[in-house]
Amino acid sequence: MSRPDDRATTPTRRRPVPRAVAESYLSHGPSLVMLLVANAVAFLVGVRFYVDSMSGVPTLLWPLYADSPTAIALATLSLATLLPTLGRPLSETPINRPLAYLHTFAFVWLVKYGLWVVIALNRRVGLYIGFDADALYAYWGIIGTHLLFVALAFAILHYGRTTRGALGLSLGLLLANDIVDYGFGFYPPLRYEPGVVVPAATVALSVIAVALAAWQFDRLAGDESPE
Repeated sequence: MSRPDDRATTPTRRRPVPRAVAESYLSHGPSLVMLLVANAVAFLVGVRFYVDSMSGVPTLLWPLYADSPTAIALATLSLATLLPTLGRPLSETPINRPLAYLHTFAFVWLVKYGLWVVIALNRRVGLYIGFDADALYAYWGIIGTHLLFVALAFAILHYGRTTRGALGLSLGLLLANDIVDYGFGFYPPLRYEPGVVVPAATVALSVIAVALAAWQFDRLAGDESPE
C-alpha cells in the first residue's frame, strides 16, 4: 500500500501534477501571487500578439478570437478564487456550482490552446523554427509557454470540480469558438493558410479537452442529479 507521502508526490494519469507540487505553488501567498503576476504579464503579451489584427474582428468576438489570452484570463480568475483560503490545503478550498463552471472552463481552454499552438506551429515548422532572436520567441518561446498552460490546467484538478452541465457548456463553447475561427475566418494569425488539417485538429482538441476534464476532474457533490 502506498504511503500518503507517496500519493502526494507521485504523478498519476488522473493527476499528472502531484498534489505536493500543486500545494507548494497554490497554497502559499508569495508563490500564488507570483503566479498571478506572471499570468497578468502573459495575458498582456498575448493580447499584444493579436492587437494588430483585432480591428477586423467584431468586438464581441474578441474573447473567441484571442484564444490564448482568453485561456490565461480564465486561469487567472480560477487561481484568484484561492486567495481567500491561502495557507489551507487545496482539498479544503470551498467549491460551488458557479466555481465548478469556472474551473472547468479554465481547464479546457488551457488544455486546448496549449496543445493547439504545438500542433499549429509544427504543421509548418519550417516557417517558425530556428535559433535566431525571432525564432527563439516565435517557436521555442511560444511553444514552451503554451505547454505550461497544460501544466497549469493539471494543477487546477487539485482544487476544482466539474459538473455535467459545465462539461456540456464547455464543449458547446469550444465548438462555437471553432466555428468563429474557421467558419468566419477569425482564426489566430498564422504564417500560412490553415487548410483542412488545422481546423480538423482544432475540433478534435475541443473534444479531447472536454473528455479529459470529464475523466480527470472530481465531480461536484450532488452532480448525480440532473441540473
